[in-house]
Amino acid sequence: MTVTRAGGAAGAGAVGAAGAADLLLGVDAGQTVTKACVFDREGRELGAGSARVRVHSPRPGWVERDLDEVWAATVDAIGAALTAAGVSGARVGAVGIVGHNDGLYLLDEAGRPVRPAVTAMDTRAHDVLRDWRAGPVWARALELTGQVPYAGSPSTLLAWFARHDPQVLDRTRWVLFCKDWLRYRLTGAIATDPSEASCAFTSVRTQDYAPQVLDLYGLDSLGGLRDRLPPLLPSAGIAGEVSAAGAAATGLAAGTPVVTGAHDVDGTAVGLGAVEPGLLSLVAGTFSINQVVSTDVVVDERWQARTFVEPGRWLAMSTSASSATNLDWWRTAFGVPGTDEGYATLEREAAGALSGPSQLIYHPFLYGSPYGETASAAFLGVRGWHTRGDLVRGLLEGVVLGHRVHVDALRERFALSDVARLSGGAARSAVWSQMFADALDLEVEVAAGTEQGARGAALLAALGVGWYSSLAETAQTARIVRRHVPDPARREVLADAYRRFVAVAGALGPWWDDQHAASRD
Repeated sequence: MTVTRAGGAAGAGAVGAAGAADLLLGVDAGQTVTKACVFDREGRELGAGSARVRVHSPRPGWVERDLDEVWAATVDAIGAALTAAGVSGARVGAVGIVGHNDGLYLLDEAGRPVRPAVTAMDTRAHDVLRDWRAGPVWARALELTGQVPYAGSPSTLLAWFARHDPQVLDRTRWVLFCKDWLRYRLTGAIATDPSEASCAFTSVRTQDYAPQVLDLYGLDSLGGLRDRLPPLLPSAGIAGEVSAAGAAATGLAAGTPVVTGAHDVDGTAVGLGAVEPGLLSLVAGTFSINQVVSTDVVVDERWQARTFVEPGRWLAMSTSASSATNLDWWRTAFGVPGTDEGYATLEREAAGALSGPSQLIYHPFLYGSPYGETASAAFLGVRGWHTRGDLVRGLLEGVVLGHRVHVDALRERFALSDVARLSGGAARSAVWSQMFADALDLEVEVAAGTEQGARGAALLAALGVGWYSSLAETAQTARIVRRHVPDPARREVLADAYRRFVAVAGALGPWWDDQHAASRD
């Protein structure tokens, strides 16, 4: 397990003398890395820590993690964040946790893991999806839950275990999400929140558990599954307090309030201050996440309509695993160091190749796509005179154009504002951020702070203990540090590139299907 720490803007020891519990801790547990950050009451980052969790693939398509290692990484990340901020755990007045959604974290009657956690990247359940697509489940799922299931959905995975390993379900007492497991270890309290549960178990309209959803997926036949779903508590509600065991492990003070928390994409929207209807927020990381808050239920196969952290609101998320992780693949494959200077070198090379039309098409579909599971990544149009800078430019543009596929889908049904807020790895690059503004024809804002998911978790905690009165009030703490206005000339270049990007994707569809089928024979 690799642990890193980073000092915040205030610097170690710069938050004042020890005294009242006047700080916040936010934890963001992703699928490979867990981040923890200490914030002041205004959401300014004082110190951050992170720890990487090993991912196991015991069989093709299986993507799993050890639950105890996930907890150990969280302990290490919290300790690193406190050290980086130069404070003791007694200074923390409230804790919030957000985490990756979907997947399965199963506990037995004693509160111990039944088996390794299954992450949202797992694809073992294709046989279940095939059967559901062939019958009435698909359309009914969209109408009832606001989305269609995919391989990593809890509903799909539970149905897979019912078919192939029912003893796992026989031993299961609680069906949890990642952040719920971590909060349980910290407090001993079992719960989840509506933003997480809405991925599989709730009605999109009532925003509450719905027996007909379990019936739809055939999960009623598992017997008592409804009783194995955790209580639903508000995202900013106090779910428990740091226990003696949790305090001993993390250095936090026993009795510190811990809120229920949320799905990490909801946390990012809160951290960015993108909580009002119409304000688009973008996350360019492993996943291309493109989302907007709505006060109405609007369903479409191209996005998931899930419960937002506030009742009566929904978060429409159009996503695929096709974003900034493409640059990490390139860097690793071609020997570019994973340092700040390594990334700066790639940025300079891309910037040096920006003049003129877009000559290359890159489909960033290494791990997923908005065109279905068979699509794959490729450069098209490469000639002998192209440089590495041309290729890096093409890759960065391809990621941005992939985001536009999702954003254009949302534009068809939602009244989006003319401003979007960007986070994730791409937001750290001024060149890449400008590409988003040019390709989407939107002003793109980048907010202060490196960990917006953890920041959102901390603000939910502040809301839970009464330091803020509303989500709208927490949104006022977001500080914009960069704005990127669309450049008219570059906008036209990328509009032309987008037309070719989409046309080639359509032409490649049959080949992708054939190639995918051949690879599975």
